[in-house]
Amino acid sequence: KHWQLFLLMFAIPIGIQIVVTGYVVSKFVTNRLPIFDELLPLLVCIPLTMFLFLSCYFGWFWSVAIGFQEKIPSGIKMKVNQFKVFFVTPFVCFFGLLIILTLLSTKVLNEETTLSNLISGVFVLFVIALHLFSMFCLFHTLYFTAKTIKTVELQKEVIFEDFIAEFFLLWFYPIGIWILQPKINKIVEQETLNYPDNITI
Repeated sequence: KHWQLFLLMFAIPIGIQIVVTGYVVSKFVTNRLPIFDELLPLLVCIPLTMFLFLSCYFGWFWSVAIGFQEKIPSGIKMKVNQFKVFFVTPFVCFFGLLIILTLLSTKVLNEETTLSNLISGVFVLFVIALHLFSMFCLFHTLYFTAKTIKTVELQKEVIFEDFIAEFFLLWFYPIGIWILQPKINKIVEQETLNYPDNITI
């Protein structure tokens, strides 16, 4: 349901962060000194809420884009493998950067040497390029998912002008969920009605 997705992807993560942040700030105001034990709830809360948001957000894209492929008309070919590659790439880049940051945090590379400065400069350029490519992958995910929804809905080949509304609704998901998910559920329900349970093969 659209309201369930809204709770999982937006309301609950935001609500938890507001409550925990308010608690930590109140402790700072009371004690006037930042203490690690008081920061611990915030340090634990942020990764958990981000995991909840990302798993629901990208899980929603995956379930729609891949789950709807069987409803695509036979004459239309969708680049599913390309979607899968671009879908996974940002996650691979993120964990790859964590590994590289761990390596660059060693004492040898932190020394003020020509080699360490060169490596740091190359790393900064690499991070910028990787970030831009990850953004491209995210927009491609939005593009492919929106195109899939409209193709299934219209049962014909579509162009970007046909699904530009779905693209922006997926992008601004707190609003888009309330419009797109009921449409998705309606398509699934209509498909189910076309195949009654009493048919035997």
